[in-house]
Amino acid sequence: MGYLLLAGAIAAEVAATTAMKYSDGFSKLWPSVVTALGYLVAFALLAQTLKTVSVGTAYAIWAGAGTAVIATIGMLFLGEGMDVAKATGIALIVVGVVVLNLSGAH
Repeated sequence: MGYLLLAGAIAAEVAATTAMKYSDGFSKLWPSVVTALGYLVAFALLAQTLKTVSVGTAYAIWAGAGTAVIATIGMLFLGEGMDVAKATGIALIVVGVVVLNLSGAH
């Protein structure tokens, strides 16, 4: 159940960060509201996740997956470029999360 809650936290964080892009510095109401609510949901779900998943593992997955997904959304939908450095950084994040999970530090 912890990892399902974590997936929800990641989805909420990604939605909030994407909405923040469209909030125009919090000058547009609805994207700003989605940003605030998304982060509220993300942190609430992350807090529930920490009841059953270690903080290091949960945070690494939350931050790593969120970063990788947001970078991909930026590239695919927001006109942000992809270069070798960005691709390498995303790959290193994913590898780091996998290694942390394989370490048995639950």
